[in-house]
Amino acid sequence: MSIYDHYRKEEHVFVDQVINWKDQVIERYSPKLTDFLDLREQKIMSTIIGNQSECIVAFFGGRENCERKRAIIYPNYYSPMDDDFSLAAFNLSYAVKFHSLSHRQVLGTLMSLGMTRAKFGDILLKDEVIQIIVAEDIAVFVENNLNSIGKSPIKLERIPFNELVEIEDDWQSRHGTISSLRLDVLISEFYHISRQKAQALIKAEYVKVNQKIIDSTSFICGEGDLLSVKGFGRGMLLSIDGMSKKEKWRIQYGVKK
Repeated sequence: MSIYDHYRKEEHVFVDQVINWKDQVIERYSPKLTDFLDLREQKIMSTIIGNQSECIVAFFGGRENCERKRAIIYPNYYSPMDDDFSLAAFNLSYAVKFHSLSHRQVLGTLMSLGMTRAKFGDILLKDEVIQIIVAEDIAVFVENNLNSIGKSPIKLERIPFNELVEIEDDWQSRHGTISSLRLDVLISEFYHISRQKAQALIKAEYVKVNQKIIDSTSFICGEGDLLSVKGFGRGMLLSIDGMSKKEKWRIQYGVKK
């Protein structure tokens, strides 16, 4: 069985990239730092590299429970520190009495600067506090060019990681058994709705998997996939724990509003 049989066709390019990075680290005996990875990409990298004797992978995104993280693949002599991940964190000051800013607005404005999503980590919103985590190599550019979001002028203040706000981890962890790993089946299980309702949401393009709209009800999900369903919140397929005697998939998943 080929390694590619474990991944979707559209993931093969990333799989090749991870294998190439691993080979570079082994050949050059020096660490490799990646851009920010989503949860699925982190899962793929962990599966391919694992904790081999030749090289190891570690992830960090500015705080312990962040979703988007950079990875360092490194030989066993090396011990990565937080600074090695080359991150920068900013607090965004704005007129909170006159403006209310959303995650979508902040991300949209960041993307309008011309950078790829891979250069930006988590966007943290708690009460009236907004903070962003970016790759160090674009930090000065962001600081000089991110002057407003929507109609709200903003000011950026660079902060240490220990000043990042703590976002409550309100994921509700659950176990279940399902007939298949199709997207419509998972949505039905995650949110306790009918499969027909799940299919309607998918066809209406109300469903994203790893931030990408998926309109195929038969899309097969894998460990680490992050689902976002308009009106229902988010869900994550945490693990696939094999088949039951009745030939159903045992899974562990998390959901939150």
